[in-house]
Amino acid sequence: MTAVIRAHELGKEYRIGSRVYMSARESLTRAIAAPARLFRRGHGARRGAGEGETIWAVKDASFEVHDGEIVGIIGRNGSGKSTLLKMLSRITAPTTGYAEVAGRVGSLLEIGTGFHQDLSGRENIIVNGAILGMKRREIDRKFDEIVAFAGVEPFLDTPVKHYSSGMQVRLAFAVAAHLQPNILLVDEVLAVGDIEFQRRCLGKMKDVSNEGRTVILVSHHMNQIRRLCQSAMWIDGGRIRYIGPVGEAIRRYEHDVTSGDGHDAGAHFTRWELGDGGHTLTHTDRPFTIRVHLHLVEQVVGGHYTVGLTNNRDVVVAGWAFEPVSLGKGRHTLDVTVPQLPLQPGTYQLTFSLFNGGNKLAGGVLVDNWTGVPLLNIDVAPLGHGQDALAGVLNLHATLESRTLETPALRPLESATYSSKTPSTIRA
Repeated sequence: MTAVIRAHELGKEYRIGSRVYMSARESLTRAIAAPARLFRRGHGARRGAGEGETIWAVKDASFEVHDGEIVGIIGRNGSGKSTLLKMLSRITAPTTGYAEVAGRVGSLLEIGTGFHQDLSGRENIIVNGAILGMKRREIDRKFDEIVAFAGVEPFLDTPVKHYSSGMQVRLAFAVAAHLQPNILLVDEVLAVGDIEFQRRCLGKMKDVSNEGRTVILVSHHMNQIRRLCQSAMWIDGGRIRYIGPVGEAIRRYEHDVTSGDGHDAGAHFTRWELGDGGHTLTHTDRPFTIRVHLHLVEQVVGGHYTVGLTNNRDVVVAGWAFEPVSLGKGRHTLDVTVPQLPLQPGTYQLTFSLFNGGNKLAGGVLVDNWTGVPLLNIDVAPLGHGQDALAGVLNLHATLESRTLETPALRPLESATYSSKTPSTIRA
């Protein structure tokens, strides 16, 4: 296989408190002054004490990605995953090192990335194609397919700034995936879309890989990473901790999180377990407790706390919300007790969210949103249909009772009752 991405000691340093967004005049002035500034500072040199404190979002990242690969990037919030993708897509310039990227790059990193908000959806499709170096006839050939995938045809001539976040994500992914990039970079922004759209996106990424193109996916959903990726990169504190087979990468990451060896910077969920300390549920017809550990650097007043549960097809099967929640600074445990959870045996993904000052619709501020690791394992006997495709989501015992009605021509038979727990034999 041919390497399409080669990164060597790639690093990005930020000055704490510095402005990220600049006017066009400021950007031009900064670009003109850049050579002189780099000459004075030296490549990768440490900033002077008078210029403010700095932090490395990514440090000494060296790796290769080959054509046709689907590579997952995993890690905690703030570990440097999104910054790495921004450097690979040329949105952010590295402070140290370099990355060689071969071919067209399509990226979906943030809602609205690559879109001009005052242009219509139609115009943005054409502009994005031109940026990728495509001829107009190539764009026209893909145009109907893009619109159909995004499902925004009624709003095609409406400025993108009037689109909802979900519409912008659908159109952005459709453009990025269909305009034939050699490399497709996708961040966690896919989580904004509904379940059906996420499923279609995952299928499209598989198609892209089957065509010999490369996909790099950042996600907190370990089920998505397991099903879609052959290899994964675990980033922690801006440094690559492991690159290799996806199963081993997830195993190391989950072990680090559950063992409490991770860093405690900022407010975040740290780990979860059931009331018995484990992660396997062996009874679903009795009460049990989901306990999560939380570290807060500031108090939460009138907060909104949610726990969500999805199956291995990313279908939401249960969810709970609690408010108002008030917590002081420091470490806490939050216990949610569920009276019963009659789900099919298998693995499930828990997600935890905490907002300060109300829920999202009420203007609450997100404290942390965490996809829990490891997965919740439900180890019970199946009670429903023997075929998984027909068993559904619930795991419920049922009985069947049959009666033969008396007619003049037939002798009545005795009633019979059948249980769904054990197979029954019908005799003539």
